Formats: sequence, C-alpha cells, structure tokens
Amino acid sequence: MKRFCIVVSLSLLLGFLLLITGCSGSAQKDSKEIAIAYANWAEGIAMTNLAKVALEEKGYVVSLKNADIAPIFASLSTGKADVFMDAWMPVTHADYMKQYGDKLEVLGESFNNAKIGLVVPSYVTINSIDELKTNKDKFGGNIVGIDAGAGIMTSTDKAIEAYKLDMKLQSSSGPAMTALLKKSIDSKEWIVVTAWTPHWMFSRYDLKFLKDPKGIYGGAEIIKIIATKGFSEKDSVAAGFFANFNLTNEQIGSLMNYMADDSMSETQAAERWKDENKELVEGWFK
Repeated sequence: MKRFCIVVSLSLLLGFLLLITGCSGSAQKDSKEIAIAYANWAEGIAMTNLAKVALEEKGYVVSLKNADIAPIFASLSTGKADVFMDAWMPVTHADYMKQYGDKLEVLGESFNNAKIGLVVPSYVTINSIDELKTNKDKFGGNIVGIDAGAGIMTSTDKAIEAYKLDMKLQSSSGPAMTALLKKSIDSKEWIVVTAWTPHWMFSRYDLKFLKDPKGIYGGAEIIKIIATKGFSEKDSVAAGFFANFNLTNEQIGSLMNYMADDSMSETQAAERWKDENKELVEGWFK
C-alpha cells in the first residue's frame, strides 16, 4: 500500500510538471519579442516606455536597449534592435538615414512638430545666435551639449562655423545638460544649451530659442518611428501599432511631465499615463 501511494504520488507529480512545462512552452511560443532602442532624449525615453507597457499588455516581451544615436542606427541596420521611435527628420538624423536607410523601414510618425536649436533662459538678454559672438564671456565660452553623436551636436558644430563663434561645444548627456541648466537658472547665470522640443524643460523653466537667421537648425521636424527592414512583414500587429502611434503637443507634454516626476519610475509613469488614456492607446492597435 505504501509503495502504491508513492507510485501514485510520483505519477501525479510527473503529470503536474508536464502540465507546467506544456503551458510554459505554449506561452513562449505565443509571445513575441521586440527590442526597442532609445537614446537619452526625454521624449524618446517617454515614448519608448509607453510603447513597452502597451505592447506588454498585449502579450509581447519587450526589451529596451539604451545607446547613443550612431550605435542605434547601426544595430537597427543589422537587426540587433527592431525599432527606434525617435528618428528626427528631415535634418537632425539625415546623415544616419543616408548611411543606413536602405536597411531600414519607416513605420510611422510619433510627433510632427519637433524643433532643435540653441536655447537660453528668458532672462538672458540676447535673442539670436549671431549675438553669441560678442557675449561669449558671459557664457564662459561654452555651449552645453548632449551626446557627441547626436544630430543636434553636428548641427551645432556647423552653427559654430557658420556664425564664426569662438565657443567650445561641450559633450555631455541629456540629463547632465538639464541638470546644469537648472543649476544655472537657480543662480541666474547665463547659459546656452543644445535643446529641442518636445521636452519637459520648457514646461518647467522659462526658456527661449535663439533665432537662427542662417537656418542651420532647419524648421519644424517630424519624429519618425523606424525599424529594421522587414519588421512589418514579420509582425504586422506590432507594425500597425507603431504606424498608429502618434502624440499631440498636449499628450506628449503630459507624458513627459509624468516621466520627470521623481516619485515614479519610468515604467510607473508610463503605466499611469496609459491607464488615463486607455481609448487612445487601444486605438493604436486597431
């Protein structure tokens, strides 16, 4: 009797383990994996985290890959990453699209009223880039930049040459730039930074773009969602989601404000915004 009980128990255990393995294998088979690359640009961080939580709710397994712009485009071209939601066109990332465009595909437009340029606090009494030349000492001779490979940095190098500015462009990162901007504003010091909209700093601080009479930074830009070539054929549902993913000024502003709230993680901020905008997010899957 004791041996019989042991045999039955082992049989039940084996059956249970097979059931778990079978369910696990089915879940792995049904789930789809997407690797989304992103740079340390505030709007990219916000949109990428929002896409992640929305796709995960539909059963996707989403991994995020943080890198500078040049490695992002390279990884998309080789299929090491699937999607990038923060490609600025037609100016900022034009060189990368020219280099890798034949190995990429455009899925949609996440935002269509973007802008880059040089920005100063409103209390700074100059209004144009060409005025930097005679006021360089007030800025310590520096323009505070972000990642060295970013398109806005390339444009700023061109601006320094075009406007004959005897100033140094400092490489840093998006978070480091905004931290130094805050520090300077708190002490009412003059500072000029490479900046862009959409960004939460414009709702938090009183800032202004310096006029660009030579048009180095171009006009309004469109933020496109791009993917490794063949992605839309591989996963038409996810491709449709990214094709429909689009935010207005007000929508991306509120999302980025949540992201800038230190009381929430980026995932929590994205979840909160998604839950408050269920109809919009659900519509991206239709």
